[in-house]
Amino acid sequence: MTQDRSSWGSLRHWLKRIGQTLRSEPRDKEQLIELLKEARQRELFDTDALSMIEGVLQVSDLRVRDIMVPRAEMVSLRRDDPLDKILQVAVKSAHSRFPVTGDDKSEVVGILLAKDLLTFCAEDRRRAFNIRDLLRSTVFVPDSKRLNVLLKEFRASRNHMAIVVDEYGSAAGLVTIEDVLEQIVGEIDDEHDYDEGSGIFQRDKNEFSIKARTAIEDFNDYFGSDFPDNEFDTIGGLVVNALGHLPKRSESVELGRFRFTVMRADSRRVYLLNVEHLNPDDKIPTTENV
Repeated sequence: MTQDRSSWGSLRHWLKRIGQTLRSEPRDKEQLIELLKEARQRELFDTDALSMIEGVLQVSDLRVRDIMVPRAEMVSLRRDDPLDKILQVAVKSAHSRFPVTGDDKSEVVGILLAKDLLTFCAEDRRRAFNIRDLLRSTVFVPDSKRLNVLLKEFRASRNHMAIVVDEYGSAAGLVTIEDVLEQIVGEIDDEHDYDEGSGIFQRDKNEFSIKARTAIEDFNDYFGSDFPDNEFDTIGGLVVNALGHLPKRSESVELGRFRFTVMRADSRRVYLLNVEHLNPDDKIPTTENV
């Protein structure tokens, strides 16, 4: 706690010094960001630092529903699955934590850590396996919770994963501490991320969250659209070009039968987009049966 207070104190002192240097006092968040950009131009800190500061400022505006992995995209285990099947899923996905469900995928009964399975890989230990003995307690959060609040709770409880519930108490998805940190530092890629698909997540019947780095070709394949990919490789590049400038959060543009809204961006790039299908009568791909 003392270290946290010291860190925040240093940050406030640092921002105060920037303000004194530039002889300007910001009156709102937009002015503060402009002030920070001016400080960057004066080389008081580098571009990466500016990007992370902007991410910190934006985290308080985002909610869990904006970044969660929808239930249909969750890699989960069933409580009654045999050990061989559980090990197969754990090895293939390479995740470190798995929601464990009961008879219904919307009922999460606990969290299983992959490391807890290691002792049962030996043949003579398999008979002793009982998944109920290994389950960790589940943290449930509403989809409306702000990310800055969630991050504080993750730090306080030392949990790395939470199950997101809807208004009826059913599991709507999951969110991890890495998902929150990515809003500050940008995408955190590891050797397994390239096997996880295009980054298109269905949030509602006609609404999707899409990583800006999603290839236009993958977007076209998913939605049956025909956006050209000869000039830009990613859907983020297409949106930036349509807007004519590097957009800020909440800016939107309509392209064809879609409305693209920026959900996460900083002074260098766009990270996350909300995509709304404007023709609800058209057939929309769904992942609910996955």
